[in-house]
Amino acid sequence: MNKIAMITGATSGIGLATVKRFAKLNFDLIITGRRQDRLTKLQDELLNDGVNVKTLCFDIRKTDAIENAIDQLDNNWKNIDILINNAGLAAGADPIYNGLWSDWEQMIDTNIKGLLYLSKLIIPQMMERKTGHIVNVSSIAGKETYANGNVYCATKHAVEAITKGMRIDLLPYNIKVSSVSPGMVETEFSIVRYHGDKDKADKVYEGLTPLYADDIADAIEYMVTRPPHVNINDLLIMPSAQASAVYNHRD
Repeated sequence: MNKIAMITGATSGIGLATVKRFAKLNFDLIITGRRQDRLTKLQDELLNDGVNVKTLCFDIRKTDAIENAIDQLDNNWKNIDILINNAGLAAGADPIYNGLWSDWEQMIDTNIKGLLYLSKLIIPQMMERKTGHIVNVSSIAGKETYANGNVYCATKHAVEAITKGMRIDLLPYNIKVSSVSPGMVETEFSIVRYHGDKDKADKVYEGLTPLYADDIADAIEYMVTRPPHVNINDLLIMPSAQASAVYNHRD
């Protein structure tokens, strides 16, 4: 039987790129997201390629929606081998005194609470089988705090701490826990952060070659294909033109 991987935020960016790589590795895939039309389109593409796939459409910020979605998984799908906690976002780029409460709540509810809610429902069956691998998508923002990053950085610092806590707590159950921490990646990330302002988003990557979604998916593939005795705790990945969260070189 193929292993089962669940990938959140699967309809765009890093999540979508990871789905495509895992499909080539012959995983059975559970793909999740908020946009049913995109999930359906992706499911059709995967089915045409002979991939066994199930879609779950829910808002990761809502516990009842997550529980209802996981309850839909029958015996053929419930034993998830790999969980990729990819769903996340930045909302706003303002100094803390100008930040919007709605942006703060969206980031905290998605990046921290959503990751926790889903993981809590998946972990018990991994513990029962004493096998599994969780990969949390973090960020350079989880390691460095930068101007106007405040709450977003705080949420990714939380992901770093949660990942380490998971690794310690799940050690007796043979469950691997990893994180991948990208620098600048050109996806929908900046468009979302700037509330749809494409001009502002484009300037983020002006004059340099950023990372692309598939670069991070490649790293995730590396993590989950290591031998059983090897765990990659964390990978920090930057474009060559970026030295830290704030230092980069533009032509």
